[in-house]
Amino acid sequence: MGVAQPAAAGEHDRQPVVGMVGGGQLARMTAQAAIGLGIEFRVLADTAADSAAQVCARTQVGDYRAAEDVLAFGAGCDVVTFDHEHVPAEHLTALEDLTAVRPGGRALQFTQDKRAMRDRLSAVRRIRELGVRCPRYVPVSSTRDVVGFAAAGGGGWPVVLKATSGGYDGRGVWICAAERAAADVISHGIDLIAEEYVRFDRELAVLVARSPKGQGAAYPVVQTVQQDGICREVIAPAPRLDPALAMRAQRLGLAIAAELGVTGLLAVELFAVGDELIINELAMRPHNCGHWTIDAARTSQFEQHLRAVLDLPLGTPAATSAAAVMVNVLGGDDPGLHSRLVHVMAADPGVKVHLYGKAVRPGRKVGHVTVAGENVAELRDRAWRAASYLSYGTEEPPGAEGAAGSEGVFGAEGARGAEGAVRAEEVAGAQAAAGTRAGGGGTGR
Repeated sequence: MGVAQPAAAGEHDRQPVVGMVGGGQLARMTAQAAIGLGIEFRVLADTAADSAAQVCARTQVGDYRAAEDVLAFGAGCDVVTFDHEHVPAEHLTALEDLTAVRPGGRALQFTQDKRAMRDRLSAVRRIRELGVRCPRYVPVSSTRDVVGFAAAGGGGWPVVLKATSGGYDGRGVWICAAERAAADVISHGIDLIAEEYVRFDRELAVLVARSPKGQGAAYPVVQTVQQDGICREVIAPAPRLDPALAMRAQRLGLAIAAELGVTGLLAVELFAVGDELIINELAMRPHNCGHWTIDAARTSQFEQHLRAVLDLPLGTPAATSAAAVMVNVLGGDDPGLHSRLVHVMAADPGVKVHLYGKAVRPGRKVGHVTVAGENVAELRDRAWRAASYLSYGTEEPPGAEGAAGSEGVFGAEGARGAEGAVRAEEVAGAQAAAGTRAGGGGTGR
């Protein structure tokens, strides 16, 4: 038996270098996770004022759409990963000749092209065996196509039109209540698919991680609450979710990650209709549905993503409390977030606040709050009060926002059937008919 020789000085002590393309809040929170792992973390940001650029010393300012900027950035990294899906495919191909790209271009194509994603997932036998499907869909290029889909395979109006590329947080998604609204969207001349309008009971999300060696880990399935196409609230785990359905969702996430060759995190957004699961969207990066893991899981999604892309052993995804509620903080008319932070801290010391250093604009995600504990209804109330005060200077959110306006969440104020869930969506459909973008299709950041 040979005797192991000591490593040469410095052979094993070099910090791995991970570069993330994109300088938003996902990169900012990933940078924080990199510190504890001893990873040198670099960011390719649009400007020095970007969220991640403010906290990451190794920031390169450049354009992710410019091949020379992407390649120059990647040349100094052991691994390149992403906080958005928008890097052009040809740049990804060239980058893979320089360094490890995780997830790679072959996987990312299914987040960049919704039609390709629907085609691929619809063909996977393992997904069908789990009793999961995609919404009915067809590519469309004319109003006649949309009308034909509504009449034949889409189940009537409303019809959902989605841009095949470029959408997130509801952008690029239109819920069209009638032919006139569809004609308006078609007039923009973009590549579109038409999808059936799913009358769901609630929206779920499953977050999984997969390493290059094939190790996988699945977080508890969560429920998401959407408003105007933006994820406003995440409840972990999803209240009163049948354990068998939760297991199916986790198996689905791991199956998709394996089928598509994902390395890193994969978020799968789902519609739940009774005991049926319907795939809505995919994201191959840290995701809004996993922000709660920073404060209420053994391994945060940001640390897990770094472990996965570096092919390190994955951490346990187990929760550290019975429940957690995350509410996104949106910008209001008054940009003074920090002036209101003192009140939130004093009013409820158990609330964890995360601010992203972003310029405040009405409706823009500028942070999130998380509350962990036992009673879901109480946690929701506390989280909404804190988020609302940060946004608007009042613990009572304007309009129908907040826990009181989300009575359809299971396990809090009680279950609501599909009829109640549709009512809110019909409002979005009416907005789309008037030419306003309506949400429900973009992956959350």
